[in-house]
Parts: sequence; C-alpha cells; structure tokens
Amino acid sequence: MSVDKDTVRRIAKLARLAVPESRLEPMAGELNGIFQWVEMLGEVNVEGVPAMTSVVAQKLKWREDKVTDGGKADELMVNAPEGTDHFFVVPKVVE
Repeated sequence: MSVDKDTVRRIAKLARLAVPESRLEPMAGELNGIFQWVEMLGEVNVEGVPAMTSVVAQKLKWREDKVTDGGKADELMVNAPEGTDHFFVVPKVVE
C-alpha cells in the first residue's frame, strides 16, 4: 500500500486534524515506512507459536461463581449522603 499527500490530506480531514501543507509530504513518507514494517510482520512464520497475553507467564486467580443477593444494603448505605429504601438519592441532572 502506498500513501501520497492527497491521501494524507483526506485522512487528516476525516480525523479532524489540522496538518499544514508543508507536513503532508513528509507524513506520507512516514506512513509508507510504517506500512512497510507492518507488511514485514506479515511475513513472519508464527506457525505453532502460542498466543500470549503477557510477556510473563501468569495464571489467573479463579473463584467460585455463585449468585447472591448481596445482603449488605444497610452497610452500603452508611456512606451515602442521602438514601431512600436502600437506593441512592442523587440530584436531578436532566430536566
């Protein structure tokens, strides 16, 4: 894929970026360089390489998933500035 300064101008307009005319040509060159690197990554053989979520092997902590009603409504409402029937009362923001 090759990017010219007209394409950079269009992308900048779509992204609502103010790019001066003098920067369009250099930016096209920079974007073309980035696209070349991305194409090179596509050539790497990753067959048999497991997917990674982190560079350090980690095991997630698991807990039993059980449904409860909470049962802590009174404790939660202690810090509320105002509440009614275990509901937080907030100021009206939309009229």
